[in-house]
Amino acid sequence: MTEWWTSLEFLGENFSPIQRSRTEMEKTFFESNPFESRAFIIEKKDGNKIGYIVHFYMLHPMEKMLEFGYAITPSERGKGYCTEAAKIMLDYLFLSKDVARIQATAHVKNAASEKVLEKVEFRKEGILRKSSFRRGEWTDTVIFSILREEWKEPRILTRQYPQK
Repeated sequence: MTEWWTSLEFLGENFSPIQRSRTEMEKTFFESNPFESRAFIIEKKDGNKIGYIVHFYMLHPMEKMLEFGYAITPSERGKGYCTEAAKIMLDYLFLSKDVARIQATAHVKNAASEKVLEKVEFRKEGILRKSSFRRGEWTDTVIFSILREEWKEPRILTRQYPQK
């Protein structure tokens, strides 16, 4: 993740590089923290690591509002991996956490991320004006959410497959 977060190619136009050491990254994602952020590596069946998905409480765990984000290596984008990871994350969070709402944001020019969120049935709520400072300028962000009652049922984690 340290390599990904410092790579302009991986981050693309929508994110600014984060300059952190491996030790700082491990503390951020793998040690206890007040927002209970957790990162998961997205792997292909062959074990090749192609990205990550992370979740965290937006304000404080007592607020019961989670957010998640994700990124995939450029060579694996557009193949459905991010959508599948988002479905798994939604199932995991609604099945294991007492939350009423899960949200995600995307840079206004990040059509691919918006498409992922729409595929997993998030609703577009609006634009957060000048909410991110990226690459030397203030940019707008689109906010999406899904409520527990809109989620209805697990989509991936409990899927039954035919026995052979």
